[in-house]
Amino acid sequence: MKRVKLTVAYDGTNYCGWQVQPNGLAVQEVLNRCLSEFLGTETEVIGASRTDAGVHALGNVAVFDTEARMPAEKFSYALNTRLPQDIRIQDSCQVPEDFHPRFQETIKTYEYKIYNRQFPDPTKRLYTYFYYYPLDVQKMRQGAGYLIGEHDFKSFSTYKPEVENTVRTIYELDIHRSEDNVITIRIRGNGFLYNMVRIIAGTLIRVGGGYYPPEHVKEILEGKNRELAGETARPEGLTLVEIRYPEWEAKKDGHLVSVDPLPQKDDCDSD
Repeated sequence: MKRVKLTVAYDGTNYCGWQVQPNGLAVQEVLNRCLSEFLGTETEVIGASRTDAGVHALGNVAVFDTEARMPAEKFSYALNTRLPQDIRIQDSCQVPEDFHPRFQETIKTYEYKIYNRQFPDPTKRLYTYFYYYPLDVQKMRQGAGYLIGEHDFKSFSTYKPEVENTVRTIYELDIHRSEDNVITIRIRGNGFLYNMVRIIAGTLIRVGGGYYPPEHVKEILEGKNRELAGETARPEGLTLVEIRYPEWEAKKDGHLVSVDPLPQKDDCDSD
């Protein structure tokens, strides 16, 4: 038996999210079905991040166990010939059997894109959030500065009763506007609470639009109350860019090693 790690990219437009659920087709369901048909046995993947309906990914991570003799690195090629065009495997490799994509140290990177101009562009409608009113990027940067570091992000998460610890660390939060009027909020941290990135985006939009002064973000953070923050921004602007496993990547050095799993936690980062 071996465990295979997949790096998965997908356009989330036509899916009800990552996780299998009764109300629509999920990315995980498509992967399970494709793997089961290919391997000839019931196979299920375990995902690292349970993105919401309409959210996209360039580097979500999933693992599955198999007794197939095919080298792990060949699974990406085999699956891509069978998957729909809006889901593609970017990489596949073998990992230790105790490697779990959710229950160990990670660094996750998300991007939220806002199309900020007078009229919408239909070619951008699936991958950006259209916002008509002018946004001041400099003020958004000032507000974002209060979020960098280790904080209790209770104000920036949708309540989940099973999540007791709402402290997370944001390592980097950059905001820039491109020549085609797309504002990108790029955020990197050690984990994200349910809807955390989209609530941060919604709050920074209020700052950029002049509804909140930049320093109000600090007050929201300290208030530890979801009602103080801005709205949860729409899902189509969000992309999970990358998930890194620094401890495992540092240890493996080209060889498979066993990873000591961290105490089990679940970020509930269904953003």
